[in-house]
Amino acid sequence: ALTLQKGVNRLQFSWANTLIDPTSLELLPKAQSDKIEIQALSYPARTQNLGVWNIVSEVNGEVPVEITYLTSGLSWRAFYMGTMSPNEAFMQIEGYVRVENQSGEDYENAQTRLIVGEVHLLDEIAELARRRYPYGSPLSFPGDEEGGIGGGSDDFDGRIRYEAEMADAVMDMSFGTSIKEIMKEGLSEYFLYTIEGQETIPTGWAKRLPSFTAAAVPVVNLYKYEEERYGNQVVRFLSFKNDKEHKLGETPIPGGMLKVYRQADAEQHLAYEGQSEFKYIPVDEKVELNLGPVANVVVEPKLMDFKTDQYVYDREGRVAGWDEIHMFKVEVKNTREVGIKVEIQRNFNTPYWTLSKSGASGEYEQVDADTVKFTLELKPRSTAEFHYVLTTRHGRRAER
Repeated sequence: ALTLQKGVNRLQFSWANTLIDPTSLELLPKAQSDKIEIQALSYPARTQNLGVWNIVSEVNGEVPVEITYLTSGLSWRAFYMGTMSPNEAFMQIEGYVRVENQSGEDYENAQTRLIVGEVHLLDEIAELARRRYPYGSPLSFPGDEEGGIGGGSDDFDGRIRYEAEMADAVMDMSFGTSIKEIMKEGLSEYFLYTIEGQETIPTGWAKRLPSFTAAAVPVVNLYKYEEERYGNQVVRFLSFKNDKEHKLGETPIPGGMLKVYRQADAEQHLAYEGQSEFKYIPVDEKVELNLGPVANVVVEPKLMDFKTDQYVYDREGRVAGWDEIHMFKVEVKNTREVGIKVEIQRNFNTPYWTLSKSGASGEYEQVDADTVKFTLELKPRSTAEFHYVLTTRHGRRAER
């Protein structure tokens, strides 16, 4: 609330010990704007962290105004807690954001809005805030070694010329397109995430704020084994989709860390299941989270036999082609109290192969030219095994 008098008013604004970018300052009347003219923002010579607005008003009395600016030193990160149902078919997701204030300014009863995405500015705001003068060095006058006006307090004419020229420069810069245009482009491409309620966050403090809760989100648990990628360990994955069918989908989900727990007993004690960091999830997009390796699901491939066959010879009687035949047994153990689904991926390092199999895995799926995937579903505390024969062709056999 600003009390104005008819005629010219001068409003002084200071930002000492903060990381405010003074070139981004803007003042807007929120009432009777047709009778109030914001003429210019000037920065008095030899004075740091201080600006003066010239306001021409046709009204007397109190008027609400809004001052906006960019500041550095404010940061946030999102994190989540997921609690899975005993059968692991559903998960409750609780979202939080941790807002940290290192800007040098206290914010009281502030509403927090987060940009989900990354907005790139032409300059770093913190660097702009640390400039000695808002737009770099001011105009120089004779006898001024520091780049300010010369002649001390007697050089009144020099001060008037300086302030007038600086005011023109500020007006030119204020209505330029660089910062505002970049912000508009950023906000048009990314989502503005509003945190409900208002919070007081003093400088130097951080506060955890709740962002959302989603109950009974359907999830898919999948265990993957791929020796070339994960070694001899089985890795657990958790997937869901950010849509209405999965009790989500109203807004994008900011990227962050999800820690997953499971209800371990009737008293709702929790057992830690794993964690995964993920990037921002747009609406209607699926996410698959890597919860890390597990010890309670084991996959053991074993080479049972190996031989070569189908030799081809060149005119000199030398071996020019042959087949290699590998016989594998794959054993899968589920020591958990719940049923699981396991994907086993096998890589052959050649596109010239045939495969035959037997056992509990069902049909295999060809992933690409040299990779297949077996899928098994195991009951609680159970074991399954399957066998396959891999034939790879080499030399002229591959040509044929």
